[in-house]
Amino acid sequence: MKSLSAAARRPSPLLRSDIPSAGPARRVPGTGSVLGAILDHGPVARSTVARLTGLSPASVSGHVGQLLARGLVRESAETVGPKGLGRPHIPVEIETGRYLVAGAHIAVAHSTVSLMDLRGRIVAEERQPHRTTEPRRMLTELAARLPRLVAEHADGRTVLALGLATGHRVDPVTGVVVEHPQLGWRDVPARDILSAATGLPVHVDSHSRALARAEQLFGEESTRNSTVLLFVGAVVDAAFATEGAMHRGPRSGAGSVAHLPLGAGGTAGAEPCSCGRTGCLQSEVSERAMVRRAAVQGLVVNSFPQLLEQALGGDARAVALFRRRARLVGRAAALLLDMFDPEVLVVVEPGAGRIPECLADLRAEVAERSGVCDDPERAVVPSSFTGSVLATAGGAVALGALYVDPLGPWPALPAAS
Repeated sequence: MKSLSAAARRPSPLLRSDIPSAGPARRVPGTGSVLGAILDHGPVARSTVARLTGLSPASVSGHVGQLLARGLVRESAETVGPKGLGRPHIPVEIETGRYLVAGAHIAVAHSTVSLMDLRGRIVAEERQPHRTTEPRRMLTELAARLPRLVAEHADGRTVLALGLATGHRVDPVTGVVVEHPQLGWRDVPARDILSAATGLPVHVDSHSRALARAEQLFGEESTRNSTVLLFVGAVVDAAFATEGAMHRGPRSGAGSVAHLPLGAGGTAGAEPCSCGRTGCLQSEVSERAMVRRAAVQGLVVNSFPQLLEQALGGDARAVALFRRRARLVGRAAALLLDMFDPEVLVVVEPGAGRIPECLADLRAEVAERSGVCDDPERAVVPSSFTGSVLATAGGAVALGALYVDPLGPWPALPAAS
């Protein structure tokens, strides 16, 4: 069982004197804003939620009442405020004992299903290699794995929805995987297929946007204003958010950075990209490219996870490959920083998350190449979910929808008043 480390570190209930000055805020109106403040600070008094959100105490009480009625929050033990502040405070916090969301992530070679509580903690996950890439059969088989996971790990909690994340172009409005070249998918109605197979509400998005949303909810606080998230795996893509809103583009193509040119320094001995050129970001740093380079170096590995384990074990050649990858990713990161000038750039890549030299190399490349970023130590950070990235992505799609619209049509919840 894995948990989200950032979600587990919650502050003690706030006193009036402890209420922070305005900082990065969740720009979600009404009940969603209240639920976000409770997620951030719970257990927290209603009066503190009012100050954090800028809503009136009466409005906050009404929103909290609706959230209590739906079972999304609960009242904690009563606490007495400082002398002279009047009646005792009854703090509220996120309810984690009644509901879960299910998540699914489809990678190039395997799929992951998971269960996540309402504070973003992974309750269970299971990964299996693909037996087929035919979309309807793959999605139906993925859905068939959920009942056993729920029976073994839900502990009586109800699953509210299923979130699906995958790479490349995904349209969250229609629930369609528009294009996934490595799987050979085009215009796959994933939401409809999974809804029919599971009976659950299904939300679909790209894994980059899902992980950017997870950072905003449970991870790096600085991502709330504006962020670029760069995902480097079997697929290489990105997401961009500003003022808390994800930019998708009219064709759901925002974040398609696989063919970003790296320049001649990264192309020596490279095989052509699928686009026919050399030196594209994905053809240089993808998992497939890493395994191919390992073979050229004489490393005996059958998969990217094996190569990563060798690097983590201290194999000098494997470490060198990851450090090279980090420098190339740093080139791309510098371009994205200069293009979007975000508050923070999150790198989802296991070397940056687990090998200190890789993160240092990546930041050094940014420092050398970016004309905008003057503090890579602050502006370039690894994923908050290293070690549970794929399990997090799918669940974050569903939780992101819940936190935006907790009073929406969630069939498993009591009707909103």
